[in-house]
Amino acid sequence: MPTGKNTIPVNTMADDIAIAKASLDDFRHAKEAFRLHRDDYYLFLLLEKGALTLEIDFRKHHLAPRSVTWIHPGQVHGIGKGKATVLSALIIKKEILQPEYRNLLADHSPATPQPLSPVAFAVIDDAVSLALRIYREKQDKLYPSLLKDSCNTLVGLILSRFLAQRKSPDQLSRFEQVYRRFRTLVDSHYTSIKKPAEYARQLNISAAYLYECVKKTTGHSASYHIGQRIVLEAKRLLYYSDKSVKEIAFELGYEDYPYFTRLFAKTTGMTALAFRRKNLE
Repeated sequence: MPTGKNTIPVNTMADDIAIAKASLDDFRHAKEAFRLHRDDYYLFLLLEKGALTLEIDFRKHHLAPRSVTWIHPGQVHGIGKGKATVLSALIIKKEILQPEYRNLLADHSPATPQPLSPVAFAVIDDAVSLALRIYREKQDKLYPSLLKDSCNTLVGLILSRFLAQRKSPDQLSRFEQVYRRFRTLVDSHYTSIKKPAEYARQLNISAAYLYECVKKTTGHSASYHIGQRIVLEAKRLLYYSDKSVKEIAFELGYEDYPYFTRLFAKTTGMTALAFRRKNLE
């Protein structure tokens, strides 16, 4: 459901890390987790027993027992229906993560829930238990370092399960490597940089070579991916805020409002207002 506000709520956290293990009912006191919102931190979820539905950027994701996933900062999401009898949650700020892990997380956006084998689940669950014990021992003289290291280990173990399903970086072709770097840049600069040639300049390659890399890897042009990222953010704002289409266009870096409306219609097959009406029904 829309927020009925002019901005999408953003949850922040004073501490760098928080970790808990409980039933879904025990988490319900944190009402902000159940309404649609953004976070300015990563949220990792490990489901041991029960079932859980998450709504993330217009898609529903279902967690089965012994599965794991995470939500990126900035993704619009909320916890939906479910009966999670044992759920572990790690909240961690981006800056606390090892640089390697931050880069790998960016390569897995969005992250589809990953089922775990009994052995893999047991290893990750043990890491949760260790991090949780350290989290509760706040008087330890090495508490900040121990907590940071234990939670990074937990994130590394989770990432290893996702990486097992994908090529390792040294197996990627040159085209795939360029595409990943391009996608990371788009995620950071889509409101200010709209032209593939500018992304190519930042990557120190020609626009023609960028086109070839992206096309060979995904089947779509660089312009297509830039447009998709812009439209995703537009959809978020259309659905979860009361901002006008003109305000949204300006927020996304378009002073030429008619151009933005044409882009949205071409990408989605409907006007921005039609999208808003359809999703408010």
